[in-house]
Amino acid sequence: MIDSLGKPVTPDILLVDDTLDNLKVLSRVLMVQGYHIRKALNGRMALQACQTVIPDLILLDILMPDMDGYAVCQQIKADPRTTGVPVIFISALDAGFDKVRAFDIGGVDYIAKPFQVEEVLARVKNQLTIQQLQKDLKNLNQKLLESNQELEQFAYAASHDLQSPLQSILGYTGVMSFKYKDNLDPEVLQYVQKINQAGLRMKYLIQDILEYSRLGTEQKEPEVVDCQAVVAEVLENLAEEIAKKGAVINYEPLPLVMGDRAKFLQLWQNLISNAIKFCSPQVSPQVEIKFSPDKNLRLWRFMVQDNGIGIDSQYFQRIFEVFQRLHTYQEYPGTGIGMATCKKLLSATAVKFGWNLP
Repeated sequence: MIDSLGKPVTPDILLVDDTLDNLKVLSRVLMVQGYHIRKALNGRMALQACQTVIPDLILLDILMPDMDGYAVCQQIKADPRTTGVPVIFISALDAGFDKVRAFDIGGVDYIAKPFQVEEVLARVKNQLTIQQLQKDLKNLNQKLLESNQELEQFAYAASHDLQSPLQSILGYTGVMSFKYKDNLDPEVLQYVQKINQAGLRMKYLIQDILEYSRLGTEQKEPEVVDCQAVVAEVLENLAEEIAKKGAVINYEPLPLVMGDRAKFLQLWQNLISNAIKFCSPQVSPQVEIKFSPDKNLRLWRFMVQDNGIGIDSQYFQRIFEVFQRLHTYQEYPGTGIGMATCKKLLSATAVKFGWNLP
């Protein structure tokens, strides 16, 4: 086994059996394999041994005086310090209900007496491997959490540090364009306006990157979300853009769902805004929102259909990647993060609320 620092550690195995000969045989077999072995002749000694040093694995007999193996296992699983320690039962009780009871109270495996040495070694190795993989996964998740927190902190710091000088640039170029437009050479004024446009583009890019980095970090309980009200609010937010493009948005009465209302609002706003934006200048955008139940997954399937320029099937995966654009900024302005944000929103929400998305 490997510890959190990556150093090899000898697995500690606790053997519990009231028959001394069984302890000797098991101890000899396992020690040859390089395991560190501790022994207990009864249940109370076993529980005391667990409190002294938490073992990596317990081999537990069932038929013992005073306290049988079932009672010992129940106390081990009831203690927060030892609840994660795998317990393999070794017993002469070979009836089906004995095995079922052993698994019900927390046993991970069952070996019938008289045991075969090869079987014992294989099952012990299997459980120790599982235990190591679980520890590795826990450590990896912890490192990932810390990395995400550092990334979020960096995004906040970078956002603040970048937006402060950027705001000055936008402010000064705005003043120059307004106050000195009659005194500046037309070519110089054009450059000032281009600086202002580039600054605004950078501002939106910083905001989108910050928002993207924060997705999935909030811990919010699910709530009932009225999709009808959410879409209505989105259309109100996009009213100026809709009027400018002459867009028509049609949607049937939408259902109530469980989720995060703020994330649904952001998701619908990105989808509808994209449908309006990526439309030929000669065509008025027509957007239709539909939904249908998926009985197999017990989910609602939503569809946003439009008469826009469309996407070639070879780019279906690419458009959901950050900064992946199919058109130049001059053709269709944007940061290239919108669809990636939609995907991350759905993925983060699915994990948080236990959705089984296809």
